[in-house]
Amino acid sequence: MTPELLAEMEHLERRVAAKRTFNLDKLLFPKQLAFVRDPATFATASCTRRAGKSVGIGAWLLEGPLKNCGPSLYFTITRKKAKEIIWPVMLRLNREHRLGYKPNESDLTLSLDGIPCVFLMGVDNKGEIEKARGTGWGRVAGDEAQILPQYVEDMVNDVLMPSFMDHDGKIRLIGTPGAVPVGYFHDTVMNPEWSAHAWSVWENPHLPGARAMLDKVLKVRGVTESHPSIQREWMGRWVYDPDSLVFQYVATTNDYGDLPERVRWQHVLGVDLGYDDADALALLAFSEDRPEVYLREEWVGPKQTITQLAERLQVMIAKHDPVAVVMDTGGLGKKIAEEIRSRHQLPIKPAEKSEKFTHIELVNDALRSGRMFARKDSRFAQDSLLVEWDKERSTADRRVISDRFHSDICDAVLYAYRESLHWMHVPADPKPKLNTAEGQFAEQQTYEEQLEAQIEARKNPDAAWMQAGEPILDDGEWP
Repeated sequence: MTPELLAEMEHLERRVAAKRTFNLDKLLFPKQLAFVRDPATFATASCTRRAGKSVGIGAWLLEGPLKNCGPSLYFTITRKKAKEIIWPVMLRLNREHRLGYKPNESDLTLSLDGIPCVFLMGVDNKGEIEKARGTGWGRVAGDEAQILPQYVEDMVNDVLMPSFMDHDGKIRLIGTPGAVPVGYFHDTVMNPEWSAHAWSVWENPHLPGARAMLDKVLKVRGVTESHPSIQREWMGRWVYDPDSLVFQYVATTNDYGDLPERVRWQHVLGVDLGYDDADALALLAFSEDRPEVYLREEWVGPKQTITQLAERLQVMIAKHDPVAVVMDTGGLGKKIAEEIRSRHQLPIKPAEKSEKFTHIELVNDALRSGRMFARKDSRFAQDSLLVEWDKERSTADRRVISDRFHSDICDAVLYAYRESLHWMHVPADPKPKLNTAEGQFAEQQTYEEQLEAQIEARKNPDAAWMQAGEPILDDGEWP
């Protein structure tokens, strides 16, 4: 028997064994199975945490190539998150059910017979979505869909949908209801053209202790089941819960079109560093003549070298001449800042990171009172709808930001806001018009105050007004 024939027989044996042992009808519970077996091309699932969505999606994606349905694609907010969420699940399913996939951890792919056919990717910037182009996908799943950026809509419409022609492909978007019912995932859930599914931890037969854990959480937090975050995280319901958001941006209050004209604008540039995450630049415009501050420009990009970052900083500094450039110098940031200073002669100062939550509240106060503005299509505005407080880990004395979604641009905005000098603005003292009752009353009060001051001054013969010969009362008499 030739090596080629032997390899082919082994390949067939793996396929037969996989089809025999990888029976999704037995592996998944009813709500999971109904979702992945839905014949609809487009389907969504709104789930709670620990509802078993990762196992369901992972099994469905692995099954696709085994059934000659074409390659499978899994995507979520970042490549790192993809590796954390679904990669271990797929490796376990592959091992336990002898599916025959060969994993490549550096590429986050699984191959059959040397051909990659299951892919994992992140979509934390627009450039990443182009990596999905050019392949005829059979099955696609977007996970943690509630925190996916708005431009994922372009990915689905322009990149993925045309690719389904080769294998009659299907897409599944799955996630937890967000703190506010807006965004692309919410739009798809409410779209009648998308088949909508929903289930919670209560339908997961593998977690019988969920009720006891919820009772503990309710007691520790001092809330009831009607609390919005409990309804979202434990019941999987879309409820309006803005208090769960860290940043209180509201488009109707904080969106703007153009900067006001004839204003002496100054600028502060905030820089948040990342590599596995992303570098982010936020340019705030402020004036000592006005009380408000504007996010004028922003930029977010992953995996920049020091030289690339410095060049981008130089362009923005040359354009706007900021009064300060503040950078996160924690960890390796200090070395990077020193390198940029010495090599590129850029004025970098360390960002003030103490009392972060106090300054978050100052930003929120400016947002609520209409003194801070950003364009509603900016990354800051979009990320503000995704960064949440971790209600289960927070206490009355210590608040914790959830690690489910990290925003680089929000940190950059926060650094810049702490350095802007808009707070130096002193509002003019408005004087009421004389032809109004308020104006006449104010004028009378002023006259009486001046009169009383002159009477008191006359009682002092050494007063400066006597030396100056200043005229006093009309009747010329001493009181």
